[in-house]
Amino acid sequence: MKQRHFSMLRDFHLADWFTLANAFCGTGAIFAAMRFLQEGAAPAQNVRDLLIGMALIPLAFVFDALDGRIARWRKVASTLGRELDSLADVISFGVAPAALGYACGLQGGWDWIVLSYFVGCGVSRLARYNVTAEMLSGDEGKVRYFEGTPIPTSVAIVGLLAVAAWMGRIGPELWFGMVQLGPWQLHPLVLLYALSGSLMISKTLHIPKP
Repeated sequence: MKQRHFSMLRDFHLADWFTLANAFCGTGAIFAAMRFLQEGAAPAQNVRDLLIGMALIPLAFVFDALDGRIARWRKVASTLGRELDSLADVISFGVAPAALGYACGLQGGWDWIVLSYFVGCGVSRLARYNVTAEMLSGDEGKVRYFEGTPIPTSVAIVGLLAVAAWMGRIGPELWFGMVQLGPWQLHPLVLLYALSGSLMISKTLHIPKP
């Protein structure tokens, strides 16, 4: 078993370690959201912890960009690396932004549905990309464009939440307030997640891939 474990590690390329760093940042952001909810929002220290968790998402974005550049620089690409990248992106740019949004106050019943929709769109977007990557590749073997917005664009939502947290506009003070729709509550701010998710799964939106 130990020998197999180290054999798997030997299969990792340099770019894969940057991908793991991406996943590490996303996991840290989720833990920061959990700690914030556990300890409460009153002490300034807790808000600072939440902001640190939010700062990990742009850092994950940097690692995500670097792993691709390193793979192209070293001319090393593998199915393992592509699948690893997708799994890391689901954590850092799907689950983590949803968890941070929940921690900031998007906790109504309709909010849960929208946040789950957002994560589902991210998972679907990455799965579709993995399946169609070869089809979308040109003669040079490189994917020329994205169908739908890439999942790392959710970093923009996290940036907006960071501004809200910095200004103390989270929880009951969350921007745009809250509305009661039937049995559940909805915070209009959560509709940004719905928009982001819908753009990710769009097949008509083509974005050139750098």
